[in-house]
Amino acid sequence: MSSDHGRPSRSPATPLTSVADAARPSPAEEARTVAAATNTATLATLTGEGGDPWASFVTFGLLDGQPVLCLSRMAEHGRNLEVDARASLAIVAPDMPADPLAAARVTLAGIAERPQGEEVAAARQAHLAAVPAASIYVDFTDFTLWVLRVERVRWVGGYGRMDSVTAEDYAAAAPDPITPGAGRAVAHLNDDHADALLDMARVLGGYPDATAAVCDRADRYGLDLRVETPRGPAATRVGYAAALTSPGELRSATVELTRIARAG
Repeated sequence: MSSDHGRPSRSPATPLTSVADAARPSPAEEARTVAAATNTATLATLTGEGGDPWASFVTFGLLDGQPVLCLSRMAEHGRNLEVDARASLAIVAPDMPADPLAAARVTLAGIAERPQGEEVAAARQAHLAAVPAASIYVDFTDFTLWVLRVERVRWVGGYGRMDSVTAEDYAAAAPDPITPGAGRAVAHLNDDHADALLDMARVLGGYPDATAAVCDRADRYGLDLRVETPRGPAATRVGYAAALTSPGELRSATVELTRIARAG
């Protein structure tokens, strides 16, 4: 039996010219971005009787990238952590595409610990900042704050985009400031500036024979483009002149990409 997915019947078209700037977020940055984009996840714990896997829906906040959970001992996952602190959290980015398996997601695995000392207040605030509804029950005596000390990270950005990340790289990375709020800007590019995207793909993206281009995503470093060519479909990358630090810079960055593409 083959160890891979096999070859597709129609391979993607390859670039005909060099891609001007293919810079993109690191896997660690991608992982932090997914974790920061939502407050819900699937928690996997081990049952006290037999160590069977137990998956459950939870909410969480982040304290320096470490998930903060507020769990009741009345719930099985809360009792499980009392016995075996090993756990993992599966987080899916909220902007779900038509094909769920194309969604960005991350699995964070490690050891769940109760915060101690000054960390208690910080963990409580981190959880409440992400889950305001928790203010109703966070101080109930049967609820406990847990911080998942991340030891393993696996990021998946969709088909063909995935990587493992060290705990150190994950902790040091920062969430992308552009991606979470870029949906409207991406839709605007596709609806009103398809000609500019096509120019970018042809001049900067390595596909001078492109007949159409669609923007799939914007992040701090550039745009992901999906292109059509007479040779078949392909994906390419168009990087900004400089990395962005705030969503307000996205418009001027794409205007500059258009100018550069048309000048070229």
